Amino acid sequence: MTALIELRGVEKHYGDYHALRGIDLEIRAGEFFSLLGPSGCGKTTLLRTIAGLEQVSSGSIRIDGRDMKGVAPNHRPTNMVFQSYAVFPHLTVAENVGFGLRRDPRAKSEKARAVEEALEMVGLAGYGRRRAHALSGGQRQRVALARASSSPRCLLLDEPLSALDRLMREQMQLELIRLQRQVGITFILVTHDQEEALVMSDRIAVMFEGEIGQLADPETLYRRPATRRVAQFIGKMNFLPGEVTRGGAGVEIEIAGLGRATLDPDQAPAGAASGAVSVGIRPETLAILFEGETAPRREVQGIIDEVVYYGDMTYYDVRIDGFDRPLTVSMKNLIGRPVLDVGAVARLAWDERALVLLPD
Repeated sequence: MTALIELRGVEKHYGDYHALRGIDLEIRAGEFFSLLGPSGCGKTTLLRTIAGLEQVSSGSIRIDGRDMKGVAPNHRPTNMVFQSYAVFPHLTVAENVGFGLRRDPRAKSEKARAVEEALEMVGLAGYGRRRAHALSGGQRQRVALARASSSPRCLLLDEPLSALDRLMREQMQLELIRLQRQVGITFILVTHDQEEALVMSDRIAVMFEGEIGQLADPETLYRRPATRRVAQFIGKMNFLPGEVTRGGAGVEIEIAGLGRATLDPDQAPAGAASGAVSVGIRPETLAILFEGETAPRREVQGIIDEVVYYGDMTYYDVRIDGFDRPLTVSMKNLIGRPVLDVGAVARLAWDERALVLLPD
């Protein structure tokens, strides 16, 4: 897959504030790409530099092989969907969607057909004559998407779902995925929601303080984070202190509370193959064993310190000997599986294949 957007050494300063720090990035044609990070990390600034709404302090941005230096936003092959939607309340739905086509040289009938196709694409066929102010939040979101999807090479989405309730947000996530696959253009999403990025993206760039902490596909980011900071930001993770006793093809490590384990090299990112390390393990890769169950790999005994019931899941905090903080364990609430009480003795199963070593 070829690169549609290329950023080389992109820097952005606002006076003394260093918003972007040497960003090197390639975004492929036709992929759903996300910029993920906490507030103030530079993700929206980076999106705005691609759109041309912000000028870079140094470095270069190329879109479809063309240098964007000095190219105005309305002359770039990008469209942007803002967090506020920017739907004009005094116009009809069709007038909103067709707003960007006013100077299009095509015949009026062709432009009208393009508007209808865009509305059908986002599930609003037949809504063209309705006034925008009469729409729900989710429908206004779709109007903004339909308007923005009129013939760009790249659609830029600045936290477009953040104002929606949870149910509508999940529905719109699926619609955005469907829309991107249908139109086949590049989508770049800015979000601070880890779950949203994992669900929707082909690749994700995790940003901290104007830099990219890790760039990878969702599964790699979740299962093999490159740093403790990325691991803490993506989902939930238990961290235990460890000491690498032997490197090489089989990394041997002594883990507080769990004992000795041998790991594959791909479980130890660069900088975590020797000395003191943090050992990460996800709550869902730990399991409490109930009566009659046996551990598939390893087992340790603990005491349940806290229970949080979520309906489909129960989260347990389990204390084990040799480690001064409880481990969080998530368990599916299957039929016939009881919810244990605080203070109960728990047999905790774990598997060394689920561990990841990170520099301490």
